[in-house]
Amino acid sequence: MSCLIASLCQFSLSVLMRIVLMALLGLLMVSRVSADDIAVSEQTFGCILDWPKVRNTRFKHEDPQKLKEAMHILRDSIPDKEYPVGTILQLVPFEAMVKHEREKFPKTNGWEFFALDISESGTKIRDRGDNVVNLLQGVTCLSCHQPAAKFDFVCEKGHGCAPLPIDDQKIGELQRADARCEKK
Repeated sequence: MSCLIASLCQFSLSVLMRIVLMALLGLLMVSRVSADDIAVSEQTFGCILDWPKVRNTRFKHEDPQKLKEAMHILRDSIPDKEYPVGTILQLVPFEAMVKHEREKFPKTNGWEFFALDISESGTKIRDRGDNVVNLLQGVTCLSCHQPAAKFDFVCEKGHGCAPLPIDDQKIGELQRADARCEKK
């Protein structure tokens, strides 16, 4: 009889271990984050002048090949091509957009928008997500970027977005006035 009980206990323990293992594997699969995705903090942003640019748009990506790919997509205005996950774009120092997996922000094809407070001491994230209000125009970033869906929601002249209330010269002035940059 004790042999039967020991066998049942061993069987139950084996079944229990399998159930726990399957639950853990399932949890890992559900919470899987792409290796390409990016964790964004206030330290992600710095002097906008340190980033390479195409026309007025500044770029950042930790992977040099993906940075090159992102710059190529904008430079050649390639429709129906997604920017690499991890791409960060800035036109002015106080706003940014960061590309994540599309599932993270489905309304924006993975783009997260940022409203930033900048000072000599660094960057503070004022707001972030897919419903951030644009500081220049007072409407959500998405409302302006939506017409550029064919260009992965990246606005530029000819991408269908409404024109900005500032010109290229003013954009350059704002970039050069970034308080996070060392003044020489």
